[in-house]
Amino acid sequence: MTESIAGLEHQFETLEQQHEAGWLGMWAFLATEIMFFGGMFTGYVIYRWAYFGAFAAGSKDLEIWAGTLNTLVLICSSFTMVLAVHAAETGERRGQIGFLLATMFLGTVFLGVKGYEWTTLFRDHHVPGIGFHFSGPYQNTAQIFFSFYFALTGMHALHMVVGVGLLTFLLVKAWRAEFTPAHHAAVDIIGLYWHFVDIVWIFLFPLLYLVDRHR
Repeated sequence: MTESIAGLEHQFETLEQQHEAGWLGMWAFLATEIMFFGGMFTGYVIYRWAYFGAFAAGSKDLEIWAGTLNTLVLICSSFTMVLAVHAAETGERRGQIGFLLATMFLGTVFLGVKGYEWTTLFRDHHVPGIGFHFSGPYQNTAQIFFSFYFALTGMHALHMVVGVGLLTFLLVKAWRAEFTPAHHAAVDIIGLYWHFVDIVWIFLFPLLYLVDRHR
């Protein structure tokens, strides 16, 4: 009986049960992600307190316009993701495809801007290591700030790449008209992941780009 229901996997009795299991799995995964990023944030805050001058100087060498632009891009991508979920809920195939493409485009723009930032920092020898150079009194301790910068933004960018890959998976299914008002759990669950990645950036932006900017 259950095999005749479109989209229902054999291990579940109903689509509702399948949807709830998917949500539970994603929330469990996000809980581990919160602990992972939480540990990195905690380390950043501790070292920022210990070397505030170096962190402020390092932050001023970042391209604040790029961080601001990426923040706006991700906020817009969350909006288009919500619209994609709504289109899936109402069975609007063209809306699903269009809003998924828009979200993927915005995610790609974010990665492009981040790539430009990293290239600039490589050019200026601000990558921690033997060739690191930083003008001013914080030559050594500024490396700590940039170590956290590359670790945090690098992990976030990796999650963005995974997110774009998941959106590609949704796009293929939307193109095949596999999502219906009764069966669109994948869009909901991957949308939740995308929103989580966006929220992480909302914390990263002030921590990395706005350190003592008023001075």
